[in-house]
Amino acid sequence: MNTATTTPLAAAAAAEPLGHGNAASHALIKPGYDPALTNEDLAPLKQQTWGQYNIFAFWMSDVHSVGGYITAGSLFALGLSSWQVLVALLVGIVIVQFFCNLVAKPSQLTGTPYPVICRASFGVKGANIPAIIRGLIAVAWYGIQTYLASAAFMVMALHLFPNLAPYADVAQHGFAGLSTLGWVAFMVMWVLQAIVFWHGMEAIRKFIDWAGPGVYVVMAILCGWLVWKAGWKNIDLNLGGVKFEGWDALPVMLSAIALVVSYFSGPMLNFGDFSRYGKSFDAVKKGNFWGLPVNFVFFSLLTVITTAATLPVFGELITDPVHTVGKIDSTTAVVLGALTFMIATIGINIVANFVSPAFDFSNVAPQHISWRTGGMIAAVGSIFITPWNLYNNPEVIHYTLDILGSFIGPLFGILIADFYLVRRQHVVVDDLYTMKPTGTYWYSHGYNMKAVATMVPSALIPILCVLVPAWRGAANYAWFIGMGLGFVIYAVLSRRS
Repeated sequence: MNTATTTPLAAAAAAEPLGHGNAASHALIKPGYDPALTNEDLAPLKQQTWGQYNIFAFWMSDVHSVGGYITAGSLFALGLSSWQVLVALLVGIVIVQFFCNLVAKPSQLTGTPYPVICRASFGVKGANIPAIIRGLIAVAWYGIQTYLASAAFMVMALHLFPNLAPYADVAQHGFAGLSTLGWVAFMVMWVLQAIVFWHGMEAIRKFIDWAGPGVYVVMAILCGWLVWKAGWKNIDLNLGGVKFEGWDALPVMLSAIALVVSYFSGPMLNFGDFSRYGKSFDAVKKGNFWGLPVNFVFFSLLTVITTAATLPVFGELITDPVHTVGKIDSTTAVVLGALTFMIATIGINIVANFVSPAFDFSNVAPQHISWRTGGMIAAVGSIFITPWNLYNNPEVIHYTLDILGSFIGPLFGILIADFYLVRRQHVVVDDLYTMKPTGTYWYSHGYNMKAVATMVPSALIPILCVLVPAWRGAANYAWFIGMGLGFVIYAVLSRRS
């Protein structure tokens, strides 16, 4: 019987057929695996080939996006001094690194994706609960990120063909709240992402290996040009002015730390979908170090210098890099900049919001939903939620995403408590794929009711923090609250039994 501590994956014998999503890593499907729980994409890997650079590139693609740019820039506008923001950024991203290392280990040791490793804590059938929750969150964000990337496409199209302006006006030409040109831009980005995804995980690995560094090069050029135009002495890195000093700054710094962790909470939860490909846990940890604290702090500095330089150059503070590029009076610069942010957003969208639901939805019905089918379900669903309407209504997006996000913390807490406290880092790999009542993870009808019972209070309290005005002050810490409750309640219930 296989266990995570013996890791027999790399030593498996004859090659199996390639999975839909695992073009470079063969799946290990044993005769005893239940077809209702297994396909070539969910089965444990026979070969784990990703090194530390691949993990580093994964995080570069996850950080380098329009959303990441705006998030980093917004922290500098909180009224803190630059050094206080940098401390908050560093503390927040080190926390993310610590938790990513924790969640990476079970999937790296077993070679299994996030929804499969959740079978250990929720049961072989109950794992669909965390899988569907994570998949729905990814669908919402996938649509929003695709919409943000399409904005860069529209800037480029209007710069090259100004006569298309009427078609960018939804009042003149458009439907469902989006202009005709907006629909064209959205669907172009939608198709481009689908093409990369359809070619499997090896194609995704190759894409993110060059996309992240490539974005850095163009961003550095943009930053250098703006600094040259503005003059270094005219750049103020304290974007919002310093309003908080001494101990008064501590609550704001804590909020900034929480914001950083919350921003990465989605990719952090299903990081096992990528760490499973790591050739060793040490390679994953090193990739996390270079890709998170080192990369994120450097990217944040580049972002804030670029943002700060827009004020003396353009006479206004521009936090959206797409708008910054649109202001430049150079066709080459606009095209290059727009393409860069399109590529950057494609990168984060594929790694954070395409791969995750592909595994998650495939886990619901492995024999009927492949990895590719699961991803396309998410992609099609992202159109029907009309993300432009969601994104353009701050109140709707706030409640929708914050409530969905309130489930991420508890799911994370349960997964970590189960692997490290309850199972002592020991997972019976074969039993993740069996419905026999004698299987370790069968529980009651395939559901571990301790995990289900833990979810109720652990998710309810963060949701109340979002919805109840009197509790709104704790909303920034919803992930920490949910994660802590999930961890403690699940550990207590499991120890008692």
